[in-house]
Amino acid sequence: MNRGQRGKLAMATAALAIGLLTVTGCGYINPQQTSEQYSASDGTREDLGPLQLRNFMIVSTGEDKPGRVVGAVYNSSSSDVKLTINGARGSQTQVSVKQNSYTLLNESTDPAILSTTGAIPGSLSEVTISEDGTNQTAKVKVPVLDATLPEYKEYLPEGSEPTPSETATPTPTSSESH
Repeated sequence: MNRGQRGKLAMATAALAIGLLTVTGCGYINPQQTSEQYSASDGTREDLGPLQLRNFMIVSTGEDKPGRVVGAVYNSSSSDVKLTINGARGSQTQVSVKQNSYTLLNESTDPAILSTTGAIPGSLSEVTISEDGTNQTAKVKVPVLDATLPEYKEYLPEGSEPTPSETATPTPTSSESH
């Protein structure tokens, strides 16, 4: 290989290296999205002692109406744990979770109902959650959803159905011009 060919080869190698650096440079500067844990659903997630709350949300039709807490609660401890959820204006519900098991709040025969949601659908309601295994407590902002999506209609608690004024669509009024 002569001197000219080696020079061309060196320049081609350098150009290829610069091209590869610019293509992979984005990964160096920007954080990897796969390294961040987030809720990939409508609800929120929270870890509290041995409990892991996943896809946590409240289904209700109004701020002053009852709301059903829906989601999954995993208990990684070797003893049964009771989760307490305190909502707006003194509303409270409790859920028992067996050791090394989970409880699906949307399949429970004893639903987790808060007497007052504390936020309108489409917003976040701050609730305080606590567990009696390690006595840990946390404040969590939980999304409030209504029955706009049909899959949540079955989770509306009794007494949380929309009133006719909440579902009525305005009718246009005709005005006469003289």
